[in-house]
Amino acid sequence: MTIRPTTTANIPPTPHRWGRRAAVAALLLAATGASWAFEPFTAQYRANFMGMQADGTMRLAAAGNNRWTYSLEVSGMGARLAQSTTFERHGNGYRPLSSTDSQGGQSGMAAMLVKRQNIEATYDWSKNEARWTGDVDADKAGPVALREGDLDGMLMNLVLVQDVAAGRPLDYRLVDDGRARDQSFSVQGKESITVGGQSHQATKVMRDDGRRQITAWIVDGLPVPARILQRRNGRDHIDLQLQSID
Repeated sequence: MTIRPTTTANIPPTPHRWGRRAAVAALLLAATGASWAFEPFTAQYRANFMGMQADGTMRLAAAGNNRWTYSLEVSGMGARLAQSTTFERHGNGYRPLSSTDSQGGQSGMAAMLVKRQNIEATYDWSKNEARWTGDVDADKAGPVALREGDLDGMLMNLVLVQDVAAGRPLDYRLVDDGRARDQSFSVQGKESITVGGQSHQATKVMRDDGRRQITAWIVDGLPVPARILQRRNGRDHIDLQLQSID
């Protein structure tokens, strides 16, 4: 997940119930390698986005023809952020095909604090190049050459959960925001985390490049992180905490 820079932010959660998902979760994480037996889900998060409390919804939905759509929407206190990627299964991995990224303040203080922005990306594997349109500078429009295994921000979030469960290296090449860059996460150990009022052991992983830090808490059997925290220049930017999943 990649959040565009605006101002400093945070994201907390909203209470829902912890659902019946043991059988589905076992199916999701039973596969070996990068292959994964997908099943659609809807996950509810409590959020703190740019200092404003909000609710977040993360979804995985079938899009037909071996394609899936993975999306995140965060809204509250007059601000809204929405990200979505459509991808396909390819060999033992996944390829991003297109993505959208929008954010903006719609009312109140959020209208002044959160810059309106809409960006669309296209990943053309026949030409092995990615391009961006919308609110992008000319030097971030591409094309950027694609390599096998490349991911966009949302898809990296999904694959990270699988790789932690399988004990694989957490090294990725992210093609997003008009550029390609390497992203590596390190395992920070185990921590207890509460989801829907129940305590679970989570694997804590982190990526830190000095300016931006992403920390995720991964619970065995869940297809999404139980928590995602992004910090920028030492301050919390966005914090998503899982409440329920169906």
